[in-house]
Amino acid sequence: MASTSSSVVPPPVTATSTPLPSRNPLPLSASQEGQVRELYYKRVRTKCADEVRDFASCATHRTFSATFACRSQRHAMNKCMNLYATREEQDAAREEWFSSMDKRREEREEKERKRVRDEVFWKDWWDKDKKTKELGDVPAAAESNK
Repeated sequence: MASTSSSVVPPPVTATSTPLPSRNPLPLSASQEGQVRELYYKRVRTKCADEVRDFASCATHRTFSATFACRSQRHAMNKCMNLYATREEQDAAREEWFSSMDKRREEREEKERKRVRDEVFWKDWWDKDKKTKELGDVPAAAESNK
């Protein structure tokens, strides 16, 4: 007779996790990574501007002796830089770079439009000289030969 218990065990349910949306959706080229890195450094330097200024004013007009004379300012500056040079700050710089993509694209497009306008202007400018020669400024040339 048929038994009420089945000998077939259902397969275990695996939780398929959906990938989390990336904060940085596109892989960047080396030059774009460089732009992000510069933005990151700028953000850190801005946050530590007072410490950097103190160290720079101490190190002004010093060469080798700046290492010893400005030790406390250098330590304060490095401590501040290490405090703000975090992965979160890099992510914030990357997000800022992505948020300004449209602005950079518009600037590139405007630069290209200006280049095309300038190219047309200079082409007209130099063609003007050719047209004058092609038409042959005969009266002026004839008078100058006399």
